[in-house]
Amino acid sequence: MANDASARDRLLTDLAALRRDVNSLLDEVAKAIIGQDEVLRLMLAACFARGHCLLVGVPGLAKTSMVKTLAAALELPFKRIQFTPDLMPGDITGTEVLVEEDGKRTFRFVPGPLFASVLLGDEINRTPPKTQAALLEAMQERQVTVANRTHPLPDPFLVIATQNPIEQEGTYELPEAQLDRFMFQIEVNYPTLQEEELVLARASIGFPAPIHPALSGDRVREMQQLIAGVHCSNYMVSYVARLIRATRPGDPFAPGFVNELVEWGAGPRAGQYLIHGGKALAAMDGRPTVSPADIQALALPVMRHRVAPNFQAQADGVNSVELVRRVLEATPIPKG
Repeated sequence: MANDASARDRLLTDLAALRRDVNSLLDEVAKAIIGQDEVLRLMLAACFARGHCLLVGVPGLAKTSMVKTLAAALELPFKRIQFTPDLMPGDITGTEVLVEEDGKRTFRFVPGPLFASVLLGDEINRTPPKTQAALLEAMQERQVTVANRTHPLPDPFLVIATQNPIEQEGTYELPEAQLDRFMFQIEVNYPTLQEEELVLARASIGFPAPIHPALSGDRVREMQQLIAGVHCSNYMVSYVARLIRATRPGDPFAPGFVNELVEWGAGPRAGQYLIHGGKALAAMDGRPTVSPADIQALALPVMRHRVAPNFQAQADGVNSVELVRRVLEATPIPKG
């Protein structure tokens, strides 16, 4: 019993330190980014849970600036890929080049921009499927394969891609398999009036505040290990399982409207991401256990791109966000 109490005390102390570090990081990011607090928290949660993010929003909402500022505050190597229709897999993974050394010609691998801890994939839907497939291996396996050789990617490794929802000319729809590799799809919305006034006032000065590192790569890895140890009770696991199964047509846990309006629902990876993300949110708040509120807060970013409305839903003007909200309302929290 004494050992259990001591371990719990150590965990609480570590989580309190983690919370202070996260708050310091967010304060540093706030020097350059006004508002978008929820977006930044979700990006951090994905980083600590070893996931990836897809940011969806109209141009001009500081999506790129948020990623660059976050990488600077994390003191992690950052690279950006501007996706275009003519981008080839070798342009992002790297390629082997012929070099001459000591009178001998050999092939040497030259790493591409994928070899960074924080990778910004700008307008990911503008590149063809072949290049998207190369990115898929990196996101899932955390490695790239070039000329039958496998090269591990840095640790930590976080992909944050952006997508413009209003301009579809010259774009390629992301395959479902690749969408499923994104832990969160985060909607980036317009700022409030007060936030926009601050943005305009700061822009008129013309001197952006310098961003100082708040967390090192080693500290991020420590946080990832600590978050993995946050407790998720059996009844919370049961809640997540029922929530995921409720999105699937024909499942006994699915409400009637799911059978009528959903083409296909979320898979097991969505449940894994809900639990991992719930642990990250709990740890960022200094809590040792996952709560129902954590799961509910993540339901939309985890499942909005994993629940497909059918033709009837589209005709009725019901999108995946509305379907996930209805599933949340229809799925009771199991009693512990």
